[in-house]
Amino acid sequence: MTEQALAPGRLTQIARDLAPRSIMLAVLGVVLLGAAFFVPDPRLGMVLMSGGLVLMWIVLLVRGLTRRERNRQAQMHAAIAQFVAHDAAPAFSTNSDGVLGYCNHAAQHLFTTGAAPTLAATFDGLFAAPAATLRRLQDRARALGAAREDIATKRGHMRLSVHQMGEDAFLSRLEDIALRLPVRDADAISLPMLTASRTGSVLFMNEALRHMIGRREASLDRIITDLPLRPGDIHEIMTANGRQRVQVAEVESAAGRREIYFLTKKAVPTGDWDLLDLLPVPLLKIAPEGHVLRANKPARDLLQVSEPGGELLSTLIDGLGRPVTDWLMEAAHSIAPPPPEILRASRTENEVHLQVILNRVVEGEQVTLIAVLNDATELKSLEAQFVLSQKMQAIGQLAGGVAHDFNNLLTAISGHCDLLLLRHDRNDPAYRDLIQINQNANRAAALVGQLLAFSRKQTLKPEIVDLRDTLSELGHLLSRLVGEKTTLTLTHDSALLPIRADKRQIEQVIMNLVVNARDAMPEGGEIVITTKNAHLREPYERDRARVPAGEYVLVSVTDKGRGIPPDKLQKIFEPFFTTKRTGEGTGLGLSTAYGIIKQTGGFIFVDSIVGEGTRFTLYLPIYDGPPMPIAAPPAPASPPRFEGGVVLLVEDEAPVRAFASRALRLRGYTVIEAENAEDALALLEDRSLVVDVFVTDVIMPGMDGPTWVSEALKSRPGVKVVFVSGYAEENFSEQQARIPNSVFLPKPFSLSQLTATVQDLL
Repeated sequence: MTEQALAPGRLTQIARDLAPRSIMLAVLGVVLLGAAFFVPDPRLGMVLMSGGLVLMWIVLLVRGLTRRERNRQAQMHAAIAQFVAHDAAPAFSTNSDGVLGYCNHAAQHLFTTGAAPTLAATFDGLFAAPAATLRRLQDRARALGAAREDIATKRGHMRLSVHQMGEDAFLSRLEDIALRLPVRDADAISLPMLTASRTGSVLFMNEALRHMIGRREASLDRIITDLPLRPGDIHEIMTANGRQRVQVAEVESAAGRREIYFLTKKAVPTGDWDLLDLLPVPLLKIAPEGHVLRANKPARDLLQVSEPGGELLSTLIDGLGRPVTDWLMEAAHSIAPPPPEILRASRTENEVHLQVILNRVVEGEQVTLIAVLNDATELKSLEAQFVLSQKMQAIGQLAGGVAHDFNNLLTAISGHCDLLLLRHDRNDPAYRDLIQINQNANRAAALVGQLLAFSRKQTLKPEIVDLRDTLSELGHLLSRLVGEKTTLTLTHDSALLPIRADKRQIEQVIMNLVVNARDAMPEGGEIVITTKNAHLREPYERDRARVPAGEYVLVSVTDKGRGIPPDKLQKIFEPFFTTKRTGEGTGLGLSTAYGIIKQTGGFIFVDSIVGEGTRFTLYLPIYDGPPMPIAAPPAPASPPRFEGGVVLLVEDEAPVRAFASRALRLRGYTVIEAENAEDALALLEDRSLVVDVFVTDVIMPGMDGPTWVSEALKSRPGVKVVFVSGYAEENFSEQQARIPNSVFLPKPFSLSQLTATVQDLL
């Protein structure tokens, strides 16, 4: 046998398996030994004697290992007993078969453990399928060391946890977590309440409710006759004396359970209002004219006030949009309860939103209002996050669409300007005007590029970037940008990891942040750029963003300027939003930075204190993939060559088509024009027509560029393809990857860019 097979744990398991058969083995061994003396053949007698001795040795070994295992378990149970003897929760030690070894005082008090040999038998009747539950938890504890599960029992909701103690022992604990209030406290108050499951099963009823309805019930529909439940509203319940109208308050508890409280005139008299301090539902008693008469402890904690003592409700909450007094008077004189309102607590340090439900109560001849408060801060935060997400998405779609149309216009403007420049020399008086047109068209193209950057639809050229080298190369330009009154300090991590990004776009982000930092310090100061590695062991959540765990390079740009007011901090990444005066900025710098960083796969955060300064922090994921090929430096520009070739130009914008066709003809190409994909395919039906290059727009009415090109290449597989578009290349990169011999040329393009692309492709 191998060493693994003879390991102590393996021997113990073999002994445990053979223990029930030890008597049978011993009898068989004695029989074999006896038979050895009566067999006439000596060799057979030796075989029988050897078999009998082996069986007797196995029996002795099993007995010894069993005794050792019992002693070990006894020591284990003794150690567990010292550890959990005075634990308030019932605790049990068992072996892997669930046989009880020890029960602490709490377990002996709650269960008749002496009559049940196993833990499953002890829990029998307490909850459904105890044996299967314990087996499942033990299997998980063997793998993880411990396991727990919340279960519904007859005594309420409990948590059963199982811990592995040694090789073959388990410690099980049963904790009561059904109520935020212990059961004995819930029975002590006079307020009727129950605990219900998601499906409406009643898990617990306190003594006050049992006395009111005169019985125990297993389901909520046997108590409340007009389900579904409407928290804060009036419901009818079946009591021992017939139907009774009560106000219902509900609190969500763990694992989807609900704590339901029944508020009646008898249960909530004015003198017993302090009893409602035990109720985990914020309640206010309000006079119709607006004075707060009483408030229970949860309401005082939520509003962060002491006992109101007759204060006006309008001094505690605001945001209704009309006088609070009018709202209260309307609720007091209306039979139907008003709809809930989302208001804001005015005295809290942090912004707290409240859902307020008003209910009319008649006490004798006096009308009062009971307000049920719910903390709706998280709901408002999610609502604000959703609204912001929708707004940013709408702006992004608008920016992308506008950018596409502008790129078509700019292609026509700059292209025809290039054609005019070919016919004018530098001494021509019109040459300077044409240069101005060309330069302003380029400025407009840069502005459109910023819109595309914000909407994350620009064309990126990712490469492996070492930010230390990038910032060193950029340092001279940044120093000139900040001026003489401002000091620029660069601090790098000596072991900074590489990232994968578009180097020019990252430079643009750094420049935008540095320029903003400079403008925030008109009297001068210091701008600090810091880079370092960061390892996030778990996701980092901030500003409604969630940064996944992993390795990042952190870049921070810090200034000691004026800072950004809190009310403007959430808007700074929106396009065209700026804190600068008119004419000093476009409001696209930070939105461009935001779009570039998000398209790169990173995150950008801002911290700012008015009067102290601002810090922008970039989280850029590191690149840990295979080395990327280093791009070869661009070849020096060569004079245009006039070569023959047939180009099929497909463009739905007539001005762009006119410019492109003239530019290609000037370089000696034969150009066939088509307004759309359908016309292009019709032209290609002529088999005698030879075409060398397709130059086609990507987005067109009807069939798009990649679709018609794929169809055309079935009969003309050798034709090269140039795709042009005002959208980013990544929008159709998967389609382009399936088309051989194809390149992409973004709009707006110049005459030289178009002709050089076609020339290089041929």
